[in-house]
Amino acid sequence: LQAPMDVRIDMPWGYVVGRWYGNRQVRPILALHGWLDNLGTWDKLLPLMPRHLGVLCIDLPGHGYSSKLPEGIAYNFVDYLCVILRIMEEYGWQKVSLMAHSMSAMLCFLFASLYPHRTDLLVSIDIVKTRYRTAPSQIDYLRNNAEGFMLEDERFANAKRQEPPAYTYSELEQLLHKGSNQSVALENCHHILERNISRSTKFPDKYFFSRDGRCKYYTELYTSPPLAAELAKTIRNVPYCVIKGTESDFIDKQSDEVIAILRANNPHFELHEVPGTHHVHLNNSAGVAEVIYPFIMRHRPPLLDTW
Repeated sequence: LQAPMDVRIDMPWGYVVGRWYGNRQVRPILALHGWLDNLGTWDKLLPLMPRHLGVLCIDLPGHGYSSKLPEGIAYNFVDYLCVILRIMEEYGWQKVSLMAHSMSAMLCFLFASLYPHRTDLLVSIDIVKTRYRTAPSQIDYLRNNAEGFMLEDERFANAKRQEPPAYTYSELEQLLHKGSNQSVALENCHHILERNISRSTKFPDKYFFSRDGRCKYYTELYTSPPLAAELAKTIRNVPYCVIKGTESDFIDKQSDEVIAILRANNPHFELHEVPGTHHVHLNNSAGVAEVIYPFIMRHRPPLLDTW
């Protein structure tokens, strides 16, 4: 197997880093992680993927080793949509194959509905659509997001002078395990932590979270059910595989209408359940690979591929 290649893609505010696994002669699958995670989320799944296609995993802005946005600038779903477009531009891709978890699965639902003609494959782990909010809770969400961002932005400015709180490695594993609602199994936390922490300069045996705390207040696009339905209707001929973790409730009754539309309008839509939590791809990578492998072989078989 080809050793993975670290890549850096310049962005107007800095850069996005990634790691390109496997074949670099054909256009790869672009893999996008979930909220507050990083490309380490794919560590256990990648060795089980088809060998003829590479996978380019990236750290989204503010996550992993990618640049943080400048002081005073909040994270927004539009920025992340543009990251996909900028990567396509960087490599000269006319189309993109996407594999996404959680926050990025929502993002890719949006991307595929805006650019169905430029999306030739989408694998979504444990989310199928945008989230809904009632009008009153949307008002609270916007207020809390603005205030939370202001607080984190102040911390971000102070971090240049003052190191954030430090923890032992085992404390960090516990924090991540509990913070994910036990979704990331304790023994798998190191895959996410590797690119999320830095060694403390004050306490040699401790670490602090190095991801951008302002990402906690990332503004996602909440839609009404009618808007989500319209978005789903545009995804007509895109091979689209959704994998739900059996122990997770991220795909619930609220997803039924969008799933019904995708099933009715898109002959290449598939929904599978695999035993596991919201991070099913990390905790049960073999079960997820059993679904993804034949899906990719069907829709991007090992032919003479083009970019």
